[in-house]
Amino acid sequence: MIGPSSSTLALDSVGTPALWAGTIAGVLALLVLDFLVTRRPHEVSLREALGWSAFYVALPLAFAVFVWQRYGGEHGLEYLTGYLVEKSLSVDNLFVFMLLLAAFAVPAVLAQRVLLYGIAGALVLRGVFIAVGAAALETLDWAFLLFAAILIATAVKLLRDAVRGHDQQVDISSMRSVRLLRRLMPVTDEYHGPALTTRLGGRRALTPMALVVVAVLGTDVVFAVDSVPAVYGITEDPYLVFATNAFALLGLRALYFVLHAALSRLVHLSYGLAVILAFIGAKLALHWAHGVWPGVPQIPTLASLGVIIAILGVVTVTSLRATRGVESEPAASAGGPPTG
Repeated sequence: MIGPSSSTLALDSVGTPALWAGTIAGVLALLVLDFLVTRRPHEVSLREALGWSAFYVALPLAFAVFVWQRYGGEHGLEYLTGYLVEKSLSVDNLFVFMLLLAAFAVPAVLAQRVLLYGIAGALVLRGVFIAVGAAALETLDWAFLLFAAILIATAVKLLRDAVRGHDQQVDISSMRSVRLLRRLMPVTDEYHGPALTTRLGGRRALTPMALVVVAVLGTDVVFAVDSVPAVYGITEDPYLVFATNAFALLGLRALYFVLHAALSRLVHLSYGLAVILAFIGAKLALHWAHGVWPGVPQIPTLASLGVIIAILGVVTVTSLRATRGVESEPAASAGGPPTG
């Protein structure tokens, strides 16, 4: 997103109808594959998680080579930068998922099925937000300023929460979605495998699995509001926005089990994400100002990529140093009494 107007970029869009259809079909096929893998509930081993993580890292990198060779270096750089931003934000998603799994005492054998529901829901919501965002950029001159304001407000909230410290517990009883579901239907006290409903005294009842899935889907809405404007700050091409979101989300199920113990050590991640979102918000504001006053400078995509990598590197190093010698305690319970 350097220089040209939205209408110009639309003409040079990477996303042909054939590529859109092929990508959506590929994403659906990968989701079906993941549901087949999780059909038999089992506890995920580190070896299995590493194997799937390697696959879901190699896939978007191979796609980056395709975009670079087929559509040029500028589009390839935008895709790589957007993917890195979305992957970074997805790690913050995992931290929230970890707290929810712990709060609902999700058995370890069901954790990956819960994550998969969350990923599928996130993909649908991102698709909706991407379409809305593309329409806004085409019709509203001030949409860039709106996106910039959303990102800067989110950055301030992340920074405020980081200063106060992460809340390591989730109060299930205070969640509106949980209270609403309990009013509508009875809820069992125990999990019934991956089933969302079961029979209780002759009546159809929800299981705790249904409650945690709804809670995870609720967090997906919040993250969609942040992540879609963030990647639109890198590229205005709706196809690249969708591709970066899809590839970042598809690997979350396996990445969760790889980073499970390490997540609690990334104590400075929120600071880094706050700086990244504020930086992209400023980039969007400058892009809007450049359209009004051509003399206003813009931030090149390559410079954005360098800044994002540097910020992530710094917060990772400082987090590991700050938690050196502190034993990580995974927040998600591997068992225990389910909270129905």
